[in-house]
Amino acid sequence: MQYDVVVIGGGPSGLMAAIAAAENGAKTMLIEKGSKLGKKLAISGGGRCNVTNRLPQEEVIKHIPGNGKFLYSAFSVFNNYDIIDFFEKMGVGLKEEDHGRMFPVSNSAKTVVNALIDKLHELHVEVYLNTPVKAVHFDESEHTIILSDKEKITTKAVVIAVGGKAVPHTGSTGDGYSWAKKAGHTITELYPTEVALTSTEAFIKNKSLQGLSLRNVALTVLNKKNKPIITHQMDMIFTHFGVSGPAVLRCSQFVVKEFMKGQQHVPMMLDVLPEENEHKLVEDILSSMEANPKKSIKNLIKGIIPERLLSYLLSKNNVNEEQKAGNISKESIRSIVHDIKNFTFDVHGSLPLEKAFVTGGGVSIKEIVPNTMQSKIMHGLYFCGEILDIHGYTGGYNITSALVTGRLAGWNAADEASLYTGI
Repeated sequence: MQYDVVVIGGGPSGLMAAIAAAENGAKTMLIEKGSKLGKKLAISGGGRCNVTNRLPQEEVIKHIPGNGKFLYSAFSVFNNYDIIDFFEKMGVGLKEEDHGRMFPVSNSAKTVVNALIDKLHELHVEVYLNTPVKAVHFDESEHTIILSDKEKITTKAVVIAVGGKAVPHTGSTGDGYSWAKKAGHTITELYPTEVALTSTEAFIKNKSLQGLSLRNVALTVLNKKNKPIITHQMDMIFTHFGVSGPAVLRCSQFVVKEFMKGQQHVPMMLDVLPEENEHKLVEDILSSMEANPKKSIKNLIKGIIPERLLSYLLSKNNVNEEQKAGNISKESIRSIVHDIKNFTFDVHGSLPLEKAFVTGGGVSIKEIVPNTMQSKIMHGLYFCGEILDIHGYTGGYNITSALVTGRLAGWNAADEASLYTGI
């Protein structure tokens, strides 16, 4: 079978690439090894599908710390606002939520996935499901895709959109890296990002804070000289193995990069009350103690921070929670407040890449044309989505990158295919 463009991978970037190629007049085939298209889209945003983000382009790129600047050229062709228009023109109404996150009005990821699948049918894209690709053979004039049942498909241009290695149950199992290498591409080191972190600190091992959620805290990653690398102010949770939650996920890639430099443990600092001034907090507690010397310290401070954390910090500072306020030294109070504002602990690892939300590393962007997603090494070869060495925070940024790079890859693959005679 002969096609102009074959897209391998039915995730967000692959769906967008197949639609763009077909819209640009190419006879297009989409191959997906799983039984469903858009599996990762269907579970994104808690099943509601965080399609993109409405923040200004500059902000969106800032939220893609893994080579986001590479996307400037792509965004000049098709950006986050174009994604919103694209879906609204297909009849998928979108609404804006906190931090610019865009969701379907229906609150269901199925609406988004179904609209993309309907568009594929409308454009007569040939879709193969349950079809693993065994190999890709690159040739001078066209490429051959060999399926696991030995069937061969020839194409003028191929778009590899098979994702990274994160969330493997959706089909992202790293298949595309070997095909990219075969074409001569470099794969930069793969590592987990947007991932929970592990710790062997005593308070984790003895489960004294397990299950404790903290709202709107400032979490900082420190380097080996205890200088801040990055701070994120969001929610977090202590788990049976370490720490997780939005603030931790956002900080995780910076922690993992420290491990990749050979560090055995990475310090993190937690400010439980980022809006409060440390000195003023000490003064407020001391004056409250003076006014209520007979009250127990626990009842006096209760309400400022969650009770379990307070109990832990009192015990850490050798203060009995039933102790009367009048019997506690100012030094102890300063030390407790310092811990509230600068609670430092070590993390010793992360969950594996398979448990991460996003893959760091991938096909080197130095070998990709930034405004077409075309390989600089092999004619008729395009990459898009998470297989590229591009990664962002959760919040619609990775899907934005996938849809933008998918659009460009598909459109330009069709352009290149049409240059061949006989189309």
